[in-house]
Amino acid sequence: MADLIISKSRTKDAAKKCNVSGDFYDALDKKVRDMIADAEKRATANNRKTLKPQDL
Repeated sequence: MADLIISKSRTKDAAKKCNVSGDFYDALDKKVRDMIADAEKRATANNRKTLKPQDL
């Protein structure tokens, strides 16, 4: 992926007991993008233009 939403350094810092492989970042980024897309669908289905925690 070109531009990641997630931060590699913050992801690595968050993983306390394990190392992070290079391909993990792309997989995590895709998961986050999918979650955002799903949250947008829920918000628009509820006639909102603002994402809220309950959309996750």
